[in-house]
Amino acid sequence: MIKFDSVTKRYNQHIIALENVCFELDQGDFCYITGPSGAGKSTILKLLIKEETPTSGNIFYEDIEVPKIPHTMLPSYRQKLGVVFQDMKLLDTRTLEENIAFALEILNTQPLKIKDTTDYLLELVNLEDRRNLLPTQLSGGEQQRGAIARALASNPSLFIADEPTGNLDKDNSLMILDILKKINQSGTTVIVITHDMGLVDTSNGSSRKIHLEKGKVASDSQPQKKKSPKPTVKKVKKNTKTKMDSQLSSLSKGLVAKLEKSAIYSNEILLSLTQKDLKTLKLSRKEGKELEKYIKNYLSKKQNETKGN
Repeated sequence: MIKFDSVTKRYNQHIIALENVCFELDQGDFCYITGPSGAGKSTILKLLIKEETPTSGNIFYEDIEVPKIPHTMLPSYRQKLGVVFQDMKLLDTRTLEENIAFALEILNTQPLKIKDTTDYLLELVNLEDRRNLLPTQLSGGEQQRGAIARALASNPSLFIADEPTGNLDKDNSLMILDILKKINQSGTTVIVITHDMGLVDTSNGSSRKIHLEKGKVASDSQPQKKKSPKPTVKKVKKNTKTKMDSQLSSLSKGLVAKLEKSAIYSNEILLSLTQKDLKTLKLSRKEGKELEKYIKNYLSKKQNETKGN
């Protein structure tokens, strides 16, 4: 599901956040990424959500090359991810219930579904009686559980928690861990980024543990046995006619012609295009909107199929 392939992230010649990091995670894994402050833990999160791009190496989410996701497609990609940041980012002017509902409203969810999902998530994190309170009226542990509930609103296939117990006592930390395990048991892949080794020690032996030191993988409880070969791109001969995916061929004739001219015959190739690649297609404004709508619908359909399985 996730692959970091020899990933290095440099900010300058003196600051190396990650160096040659390699690991793979399967669907349904529960993984701790640990290490001291400055080890590169949060950089992994930033790379996964494409807040940052690697200096070298590659990152894959399923069959998507994350560094090559066009800027316009980032919202669709990030809907697949549920992320709880260290500062939680709850909206101070909205109640806890409104915070969760807002995450669904921006996805154009029907009002009845919003209510049902919000009720379910508040029950999951045991905050039904706090639904009408503002974040400032909640304790640190309650805010953290509320942030988890909001991150789950889009039913993500990958859930990432960055230092979820950083400022919590032992009891609240164990409560958060229990919620994360429930999320994982439902089939969601969970990554917990933490420096709290006490939290990791309470976990069962089946959880993956990747420990970072100075930007490098110092230890991995399930190390990569064999480095997968880099995918090769087959060159299309000038006189060879490659058949376009039926879904792509349903687009307008002018748009299809431009895609064929650039040897874009599949959805996989389309999703790997950078913003610079898209500019070279020289699409009209109408064609650009048509292509953007197509990609959003394709990613949404694929996400639903994944949930169905």
